[in-house]
Amino acid sequence: MESPEFCSDSQDGESAFSDVPFAPEPLVYAVMAAFREDPSPLKLNLGIGVYRTEKSVYIPKPTYSNHPNFFSSVGLVVKTYRYYDLATHGLDFQGLLEDLSFAPPGSIVLLQACGHNPTGVDPTIQEWEQIRQFIRSKGLLPFFDSAYQGLVSGNLDADAQSVRLFVTDGGESLIAQSYSKNMALYGERVGALLIVCKTAEVAIEVESQLKLVIRPMYSNPPIHGASMVTAILKDREMYNEWTSDLKKMNDRLINIRQKLVNTLCDKGTPGDWSHIIRQVGMYSLSGLSQDQIAFITKEYHVYMSSDGRISMAGLSSRTVPHLVEAIHAAVTRVI
Repeated sequence: MESPEFCSDSQDGESAFSDVPFAPEPLVYAVMAAFREDPSPLKLNLGIGVYRTEKSVYIPKPTYSNHPNFFSSVGLVVKTYRYYDLATHGLDFQGLLEDLSFAPPGSIVLLQACGHNPTGVDPTIQEWEQIRQFIRSKGLLPFFDSAYQGLVSGNLDADAQSVRLFVTDGGESLIAQSYSKNMALYGERVGALLIVCKTAEVAIEVESQLKLVIRPMYSNPPIHGASMVTAILKDREMYNEWTSDLKKMNDRLINIRQKLVNTLCDKGTPGDWSHIIRQVGMYSLSGLSQDQIAFITKEYHVYMSSDGRISMAGLSSRTVPHLVEAIHAAVTRVI
């Protein structure tokens, strides 16, 4: 039997993977790499979306697009919808509904349940109700990404309101739930896919198809992280401790937002920074330009996404003044 061509080439000193092109590093990883390589004692990482304590400890406590864009991938046509209003630093509600009006019946609409990433802007409960009515009237299928439950209001029930509006109306929904952020199980990647069907018969058929998808992907998932979540959810004492921790984490995020805005105002930094307080969850879209961000990184060793997203959990009372100095210099010196 003849050897495969790539094997014979490798024997001649060439790599079997010589034709594999270099893939540029994802932006968020590039920011993290640049941060790690920076020797400055003042360096500050506001790019990674991981909760940290006031002392910048990653795990607090071990309790256990603006315009539509089209592209095609394996026959799946994906269209983004307007969400963030650059002028108001808030929700472009009318733009959102207008773009969804062009979605054909049966389209899947991806929604973030709470703590929108990267904007930090969530619809109000009244706006969620209008979105629900609109999606149901158009015959669209909502698919919720729930990664920050408990980190917006400090209350699990309050942060689940958007999902529950859809689940209780008799329609069908998909929900992807993650515990990476709210249980600090980053390395475990624990979560669940929930599919709400209209009838038990349909649910049985859907489950049968899910099993076929699961089998070649992972067959049996890692059990350690899932066991930790199960133990916490089943034990009243641990559950209460976890929800108490969530409230403390959320309070810290709210306090650090207020401190940042107050310090910017005290400094006399040009601009209206009140949107930072109005935004919620772990992130804030600051409104800084790419040139200003590049200036901040070069001159003040502060690292963040090029779109101006700040991971609020990366800040502390100690580092807020340094960030304010950086922002003030950027907005007064870089146009």
